[in-house]
Amino acid sequence: MLFALLAVIGVGLAVLVVLPRVLGFRAQRPAQYAGQGPAFDARTHLSGPILCEGVIYGPLGRVSSRFVADMHGTWQGNQGRLTEKFTYDSGAQQDRAWALTLAGDGSLRAQAEDLVGTGIGHIGGPAVQMRYKIRLPEASGGHVLNVVDWMYLMPNGTIMNRSQFRKFGIKVAELVATMRPVPAP
Repeated sequence: MLFALLAVIGVGLAVLVVLPRVLGFRAQRPAQYAGQGPAFDARTHLSGPILCEGVIYGPLGRVSSRFVADMHGTWQGNQGRLTEKFTYDSGAQQDRAWALTLAGDGSLRAQAEDLVGTGIGHIGGPAVQMRYKIRLPEASGGHVLNVVDWMYLMPNGTIMNRSQFRKFGIKVAELVATMRPVPAP
C-alpha cells in the first residue's frame, strides 16, 4: 500500500515537472509563429523612443513590483543598441543597455552588462523568443537566473512582453509588460 502511494506521488510530481515543459510557456517555439503577421522587425519595432509599462510577479503569483521604463533603440544595419531606464514603484531606478545583433536567419544575439554570457533569440512571424542568464543586483541577492523572454508584436505596433525567471528550474518570478512607440509630438 505504501509503495503504491509513493508511486502515485512520484508520477504526480513527474507530471508537474514534465508537463509544463511539453505544453507550457517554455514549450513554445518561434517556428510556430512563422507566417503569421505582422512580422517582427527588430530594426523597426525596437527603434526610437519606446514606453514600457509592466509588473513583476513573485514566486507565489502576487505582484511584487510595478515599473515604467523609457527605452530608446538605434540601429546601424544589423547592429542595434536599446537603452532602458526603469523606475519602479519603490522609487528605485535601474539602467540597462542592450547590444543587439541581427543575423539573416532570424536569430538575434544580445549582450548587456548584467547578462552572464550572450543572450540568444529567434524571430518567428510576430514573435521573438530570447533566452539568457541575468545576474540580479547585489541589493536583490546577486543571484543568476535563467530567463525565457517572449515578445509578441500586436497589429497596432504594441509589443506584449512576457518573461519567466528560473533558478534551479523553479520559476521565481514572471514579468508582463507592454512596449509602445512614443508618438511624435
